Amino acid sequence: MDSYSLKSVSDLPDPFRSTFSFRYFNSLQSECFSACFHSDINMVISAPTGSGKTVLFELCILRLLSKFMSQEGKFVHTKGTLKTIYISPSKALVQEKLRSWNQKLGSWGIYCLELTGDNESYNIRNIQEADIVLTTPEVKFDSVTRFGIKDGGLSFFSDISLVLIDEVHLLNDPRGAALEAIVSRIKMIGRSPQMKTTPLAHVRFLAVSATIPNTDDLAEWLMVPTQGIKRFGEEMRPVKLTTKVFGYTPAKNDFLFEKRLQNYLFGEYLLMQYSSRKSALVFCSTRKGAQEAAQVLSQTAMTHGYSNPFIKSRDQQERLREASLSCGDKQMQSYILYGVGYHNGGLSPKDRSLIEGLFLNGDLQVLCTTNTLAHGINLPAHTVIIKSTQYYNKEKGIYTEYDRSMILQMCGRAGRPPFDDTGTVIIMTRRETAHLYENLLGGCELVESQLLPCVTEHLAAEIVQLTVPDITRAIEWMKCSYLYVRMKKNPQNYAIKKGLSGTHIEKHIQEVCIQKVKELSDYQMIWTDEDGFVLKPLEPGRLMTKYYLKFDTMKHIMKAPLNCSIEDALHIVCRAEEISWIQLRRNEKKLLNDINSDKDGRLRFHILGDKGKIKKRIQSREEKLFILANDCLTGDPLAHDLSLTQDMNSVCSNGCRIAKCMKEYFIYKKNYKGALNSILLAKSLHQKLWDDSPYLLKQLPGIGMVTAKALQSMGVKSFESLSEADPRKIEMVTGRKFPFGNHIKESLLSLPPKVDMKVEETTCPNYGKSKLVVTLTRLSQSPQTKRHYADMVVAVEEDNLIVFHEKIRVEEFTSPYSATILVTSPLQGKLTVKADLIFEEFIGIDVHQKAILMKNIINYDIRHINATKKISLPQPTDVCIIDPECDYTPNVSADRPDKPSNSKHEEAFMPSFKLLDEDSDEGEPAVENNNDDDDYYAAAADDDNAAAVAADDDDDDCKIVTERTVFDHIREKAKSLPSLAAIPTTEYPPSEETLSLIRKRTRDRQPALNDTEEFLDLTEGFNPCEESSEPDKHIRSKIPTGENIFEHIRKKAKSFPRIDEIRSISSKPSNTNFDFDLFADAKSNLIILDPEPVKPQRKEKSQKSPSLGNRQCCSLATAAETREGTDPFRGFKSVFSFL
Repeated sequence: MDSYSLKSVSDLPDPFRSTFSFRYFNSLQSECFSACFHSDINMVISAPTGSGKTVLFELCILRLLSKFMSQEGKFVHTKGTLKTIYISPSKALVQEKLRSWNQKLGSWGIYCLELTGDNESYNIRNIQEADIVLTTPEVKFDSVTRFGIKDGGLSFFSDISLVLIDEVHLLNDPRGAALEAIVSRIKMIGRSPQMKTTPLAHVRFLAVSATIPNTDDLAEWLMVPTQGIKRFGEEMRPVKLTTKVFGYTPAKNDFLFEKRLQNYLFGEYLLMQYSSRKSALVFCSTRKGAQEAAQVLSQTAMTHGYSNPFIKSRDQQERLREASLSCGDKQMQSYILYGVGYHNGGLSPKDRSLIEGLFLNGDLQVLCTTNTLAHGINLPAHTVIIKSTQYYNKEKGIYTEYDRSMILQMCGRAGRPPFDDTGTVIIMTRRETAHLYENLLGGCELVESQLLPCVTEHLAAEIVQLTVPDITRAIEWMKCSYLYVRMKKNPQNYAIKKGLSGTHIEKHIQEVCIQKVKELSDYQMIWTDEDGFVLKPLEPGRLMTKYYLKFDTMKHIMKAPLNCSIEDALHIVCRAEEISWIQLRRNEKKLLNDINSDKDGRLRFHILGDKGKIKKRIQSREEKLFILANDCLTGDPLAHDLSLTQDMNSVCSNGCRIAKCMKEYFIYKKNYKGALNSILLAKSLHQKLWDDSPYLLKQLPGIGMVTAKALQSMGVKSFESLSEADPRKIEMVTGRKFPFGNHIKESLLSLPPKVDMKVEETTCPNYGKSKLVVTLTRLSQSPQTKRHYADMVVAVEEDNLIVFHEKIRVEEFTSPYSATILVTSPLQGKLTVKADLIFEEFIGIDVHQKAILMKNIINYDIRHINATKKISLPQPTDVCIIDPECDYTPNVSADRPDKPSNSKHEEAFMPSFKLLDEDSDEGEPAVENNNDDDDYYAAAADDDNAAAVAADDDDDDCKIVTERTVFDHIREKAKSLPSLAAIPTTEYPPSEETLSLIRKRTRDRQPALNDTEEFLDLTEGFNPCEESSEPDKHIRSKIPTGENIFEHIRKKAKSFPRIDEIRSISSKPSNTNFDFDLFADAKSNLIILDPEPVKPQRKEKSQKSPSLGNRQCCSLATAAETREGTDPFRGFKSVFSFL
């Protein structure tokens, strides 16, 4: 573009001109000015690093903010209504943009929010109010929006108007799957009908990169029109770049080759010859390599004395001396003095900003760093040295070549405007690969999708968010991805035969989608209907999505043993996919073997061999991680090597997240031991301490290992002992000055408030249940504004069953707070109910209580009679059953009252009022025993021949019955009723006319049944049969008529027992009979109901059965056969019609 066609900053509206410190845009910016600021089209821009692409982002932001301009030219802003999402591959680049945009846009009230691992102090409200959200794709933005429907995380999606993607070539990296999932999610939600009227429906995408050869593929994915695709070559680079490639003879292994290259840095005068005493960046493949390179350079510079090439003046020397004193890294302090430093992701934010400031000012001449700095830190560097073109691939466990895009990113750090007008790049590689990098600027690798290996996790996340409710939407989501675009262009890279048509590729996408859905369904992550069409999330799938876990890791959690111990949980953490990149190095084995041998007895768990003895040799990655975790959790680890420390930190950070997921999974499964041990492991990994460690005070701010050991020497190991300690004595023991002791005691204020917990058993109205009341009382208040959370868990220890769980805010619950829990009473022995209040963050302050529940003692005898469980009930005194054709001769042995008798007449069965189905819901409450029941059971216990009683609570529930259910049950029972032997009578034998008269009157007076429900309200108590003291007398009877029969029924209705007082205890309904038939229709047999007590006549050589005692009742008879056309139950129906 000619100079006359450059766009001026004055072309912007007046309020926006102050955003830029220059007067004219450069050629690239001028070319894209109209598309960025005067339109809303999607754009993809490919340009060299350092050509000014950041300005294009700012132009698009200003285009969005221009919608807040009033007609009078005033800027009227409404917070959070139009959001910009800036996605960058590195935290460093995010923080650089955050500082720059806060400075430029902060005066207008634009709120910028950082969402990275370095910033945890945000909530959903902050996201909703933010105008610009700057984030990294993996973990942070993806995880925040994954489970956001419940917590409001997705509520801000409708306000997204602009998505800025920096370094979009990140798609070619394994981390690019998260970026691809985010963009696909935004596209999917924007297409939903609910979003038609929101800014998200018209969201704008702008993607830039220095290394995109297949720009058209990205344009297709982001729906970019032709006028939005911009490609720029090296002619757009603002400074001239000189590239030097040096090939070296390879060593025996890659590790030694890296070591050899460090000697060439200064030995061959590379820095002296090409840096021109200007700033230089040395890219190393590992953090340790960067530290070692800085060490070699500083030692070499030290040998030069005053002629140190990295020190230009005394003022520079003084500034470096002051900076070294404020640096927290001890190794860095010595390197800074010689003008050399290192920069990597392991530095603290304070040290990181210190080093960047020194390098920007030119005080630090040489900075050794890792490739993360290549992702956009805007630091001036005249010379860039790439020390080795290989890096250690953590996934594959071998050294592999850098992607060409990464090499170009490193080269782009050289000669960046406005710092230099020339730049130099030096590439140090092997001889056989030197020619590849000599032609470096000729092209770069294609950007491919990395979504396929982790599509299962991302698909589960979409199902959990309900953005994918069925299989058709799942296939549509796959088509929204960059994976689908590249499958059509390069199918062989995704295991598809070359030359297939678009229809076959689309069918393959559908098969992949259905296969992944089936995998999730098989492992109970999601639910599908019979056709596999509808998709709904299940709790394991929600937990995997919430905690951002790999599919294989979640499978390990779901396969955990029922009685999962802390050791089992720690093994699951060590097998997790999230830390599978950590390798067992040869030089680490000796130290790990020494730690595992544990001569001092420090470790809680060890790696054991086949015979249960401590293993002498560590041989696998999982064993290494298990030993590292145990060593770390002692509080005073022996592994101080930098690489082992980094591995240990990765185990603790990832393991804490995995253990929290395990906790929630076990709570969902109501597994008490698994949940309890997972909570303790999560806290231990977070604090890097076991709960029985002598260094628990390290959890407090301001107390490190030295202070914790000093406090331990004076007997202060717990928070209680520290609160009682003398501040002056603390200062004496620690060797610190006043007021250090006061500060240490003030650190106790960071603890959550003290809470007391009581567990009490109270009277329970439900039969077979025990009621427990758990009461929490807050004993103190915390002055901290930080919220503390705790899990209250109540469980039955013998059953390993959680019966109650609640997560509470310790500062905010109403004190005292009570929770009532019903627990099934033990049938035998005892039950231990444990209540635990487990704080989420701190170790050593949990509260534990327990209660012992004993078996309920019921005052009645249990006996087995005829292999069935029966209970004797007293019968009404006035009801006598007479069979005129049979002699009544009781045949019961008086010698063995407990022995079962073969006679069918000697046992009086209790009526079964269990009229409804036995298969009732288990959740029904048991019926409370009232006083009448207790009196009755006590009376039944006095009888030597009382029938057996079962104590099954679930079968004892009261039922609401109607007349229809009563008679249906009676008909069923009538099939198994025993027939009574005929008893001869001497008075008034019934005639055929009498029978006809009774039946006729019964039919006339029987009420019609209806289908409405009625309560069967029977009056309390039976009157026991009054037996004459003169046995063997004939029984008086009366002539039965319709009038005296129904008069008798009216009287007896008042004495029927309440249905809730009589319980059917029999395990089989057919064994407990409702023996109350009024008519026995065999020939001329008739049941005579006498309204007055009768005295049976004495018969010679007859004994009264001791098994019935004084409460012996006359048995009730049933007919053996029924006459044709006669309903034997009509008389019984008429009985209940009067009730």
